[in-house]
Amino acid sequence: MSFKTVRMAAVLAGLLVGGCSSLGAGAAPSASTSQSSHAQLEQNARVALAQLYSSVPRAKELRSHAVAILVFPDILKAGLMFGGSGGNGVLFSRDGKVLGYYNASAVSYGLQAGAQSFSEAMFLTKPAAERYLDSSDGWSIGAGPSVVLADSGMGRDMSSTTLRPDVYAFIFGQVGLMAGMGVQGQKITRLGA
Repeated sequence: MSFKTVRMAAVLAGLLVGGCSSLGAGAAPSASTSQSSHAQLEQNARVALAQLYSSVPRAKELRSHAVAILVFPDILKAGLMFGGSGGNGVLFSRDGKVLGYYNASAVSYGLQAGAQSFSEAMFLTKPAAERYLDSSDGWSIGAGPSVVLADSGMGRDMSSTTLRPDVYAFIFGQVGLMAGMGVQGQKITRLGA
């Protein structure tokens, strides 16, 4: 691969990461604009969570063990060697009350190419995970609570003895094509009201 190709990939990834990290940023929106965008984000997050529950019954079972559920209804990811992703989400209590609004952004490096969008739901199973989410200056996956990427093949018995990690994460509703392997870190920060 030529130096020019690597440099072009780095520039594209930089632009993408910059765009992803500024989601929800910019000029201070008016209160009505902010309320409208929060209402739309909440609606999209509830729809995404309902889709997860209907397609993965174990996720619905996990809800009863969670203290909170963080739902990102639309994360956009793209990359060519260097990549980035980002999207906004909503933190719900177990009974569906909105606890806050968050942004997830990530950078990655490795053999990868393509673009896709997907949804992500994170079931916080311990109060300490929820406290850490709000007390840390941007919660980084791998640097905070232990996270297990859950799938439909996870254990059948989900009781308080089998739920040891702090967070179970589901990736679902993928659209697009993103191929490859790489190293990725995800940062989650609270959005202003």
